[in-house]
Amino acid sequence: MNAEPRLNRRDFLRNAALAAAALPLVTAVAEPPATGTPGRPKVGCLSWCFHDLTPAADPEPAIDIIGELGFDGVELIVTARRDLKDFWTDARLARLRQKLDRHRLQVSQFVIFQPVVEDLSSTRPDEQNQALDYFEAGCNIARKLDAPIINIVAPWARELRGPDDYLPRFYEIEHPAPGQKFHIEIAPDFDWERVWNAYVETTRACLARAKAHGLRFSIEQHTHCLVPEAASFLRLWDQIRDPDLGYNLDAGWTLLQREYPPVAVYKVNRHLMNLHMRDIDGLMRRFPPVGEGVMDFQAIVQALKRTGFNGFASLEQDKHPGDRDMKETCRYYLRMMRDYIG
Repeated sequence: MNAEPRLNRRDFLRNAALAAAALPLVTAVAEPPATGTPGRPKVGCLSWCFHDLTPAADPEPAIDIIGELGFDGVELIVTARRDLKDFWTDARLARLRQKLDRHRLQVSQFVIFQPVVEDLSSTRPDEQNQALDYFEAGCNIARKLDAPIINIVAPWARELRGPDDYLPRFYEIEHPAPGQKFHIEIAPDFDWERVWNAYVETTRACLARAKAHGLRFSIEQHTHCLVPEAASFLRLWDQIRDPDLGYNLDAGWTLLQREYPPVAVYKVNRHLMNLHMRDIDGLMRRFPPVGEGVMDFQAIVQALKRTGFNGFASLEQDKHPGDRDMKETCRYYLRMMRDYIG
């Protein structure tokens, strides 16, 4: 015999109303209401528009160029694990600070190249801990450069292997051979939930280390990664629920995966910390110089202003044989963005 009393319709509605009234008490701290104040994005440029991503890539000439062009900020990047100690020395950091001050450039965020911390997606504690140590070394550099944000591209699962070392770049077969298939190797023991849950915990640990250095932490999306688009980031944020964890939206990688960047801006809203801006061709597979593709930069800026975004929208430009001079592309981007921002 069921001893539980049966609710009539009036009791059911009253209990449902009480439960609904309690929900804002749970979410109010994590998600404060928007102010409604229009945003005014700042315009930056990534140092690797003017250098490659090999180990010990020197950003000093790029800082001079970007500063002379008139940008508001610059992003710098550590490209190899050994560079955390051997290249980014205190003497070099002091010299970089002098250049930055002379050009009145802010380091909008300091970036740790994905291969440096790729084991943040590992399910092995020893590999996770080593990756966390590399991450914290990057935080220490960011703090010395007065960068407010430490950034990474989300790692992909270690159990996945493609034909290229950098799996995100494997998103098409331009000229497939007869019978060739788009294929990624998946380890027999791959367990998505186990990988995801481990990544949530390492992200939580990264955030704790970033905050210990007075930094916020932004995660960028790329193809095949654990955070490939805006909804995946929101799932991650919902499990961590900390305003110091934010999204770095790359406009080109977003549209390459057929997500419209202005809509992605609205999706992540106040969780958006930074943008990487680039153009894309009509087939949405190649990143040509800004102004030569189909990216709707004006719509992106409008979305940023409407959502109250005051951070950086920084140019990240791929290089292809025959492209126009990078300085001219930067000048074009800077003029365009100043015009759209108003």
